[in-house]
Amino acid sequence: MLWDVAVVGAGPAGLMAAAGAARRGHKTLLIERNAEPGVKILISGGGHCNLTHDGDARAVAEAFGSSGRFLRSALASLDPAGLVEMMARLGVPCRTEPGGKILPASDRAADVLAATLRMLNESGATLRTEQTIVDVTAEHDGFRLTMQTGEIHARRVVLTTGGQSYPGCGTTGDGYCWAAALGHAIVAPRPALVPILVEVDWVKALQGITLPDVLLRVVPSTTASDSPAVASKPARPIAERRGSLLFAHFGVSGPVALDLSRFVSETPRGRRPALACDFLPDVNEEQLAAALAEAASREGRRTASNLLAQWLPGRLAESLCRASDVPPDRRLAELSRGERVALVHAIKRLVLPTTGTLGFEKAEVTAGGVALDEVDSRTMQSRLVPGLFFAGELLDVDGPIGGYNLQAAFSTGHLTGQSV
Repeated sequence: MLWDVAVVGAGPAGLMAAAGAARRGHKTLLIERNAEPGVKILISGGGHCNLTHDGDARAVAEAFGSSGRFLRSALASLDPAGLVEMMARLGVPCRTEPGGKILPASDRAADVLAATLRMLNESGATLRTEQTIVDVTAEHDGFRLTMQTGEIHARRVVLTTGGQSYPGCGTTGDGYCWAAALGHAIVAPRPALVPILVEVDWVKALQGITLPDVLLRVVPSTTASDSPAVASKPARPIAERRGSLLFAHFGVSGPVALDLSRFVSETPRGRRPALACDFLPDVNEEQLAAALAEAASREGRRTASNLLAQWLPGRLAESLCRASDVPPDRRLAELSRGERVALVHAIKRLVLPTTGTLGFEKAEVTAGGVALDEVDSRTMQSRLVPGLFFAGELLDVDGPIGGYNLQAAFSTGHLTGQSV
């Protein structure tokens, strides 16, 4: 059977592309290797489905950095307000959290998937699950898709197979192989939005501590140490973010660490960067030094760790004292000026040596993918192979935590559906 459009991968991008193509009168087949479609939608946002982020199309594009320019046409096709409106029409009202995250009012990712599947069914597209594609080949009049059970022929093909994050969901990177075989360059895939490994014992001792506001910087590699290390002077950061940080037995997690993880995973093993922590970003070093000096004169019998615990969790306060070579039980009146400076630097410049990330199995998204300069951003069609389209995480596009990546998947899928 000859199809007008074959879409491979029933995630958010594939569902949007297939529904859009079918609504325009194309005989459309959506192929999914899993028993059920939309698995990534179900697990997104911890099952709550952080759909998008509050802001206009320009703000979302800027959040993607250098790849944001590529997304402009897709976001013009479907911006955050348009996505929220679409969900409302499908019976899923949304709510906005104080930080800007937009989620279904029910907090149920299953509701988002059910609504998207209703849209697909109403479009007239055909969905086939448990279909494993072995190869995608370009022919003179379209494409041949070889499956374990036979062949499918289509005039146009849309690849929306996702990246390599959460491989248990079926995203094993097959789409990269097919795109490469069809002549496309692939930017090396790597984990993003993933916890970061810090393999030193004193960090493991801080397991479970969450700090709501930390300024975290990725800085050039330092020598790993089993003792807390403090930078003698601030290094020029490769990147920086501010937000919540969680200490874990393997290292660090939380939104601020996840956002910076792509900069750790993109560097070769042996040259991993370090993380410089500012635990009190609203207070500069001069203000903090003055506060310590005043406390020493007014509360001289108080211990160093007790004072730091006024601002930070107790276990972290003790670790920062040790990072400063200051005994945690040292009385403030006994601190030298040099020791007070060392405490300030520990709070504002603590360095965590990284050794990698938890990898694709724990990554929320994949960085890297089909090179953007080989895809027409106005249509999502390949510049190399007529009739071949890409959308979603398969492209070399990854954004920060907070709904940006799901918005990009819906938007690129929507634009593809309007173009194919």
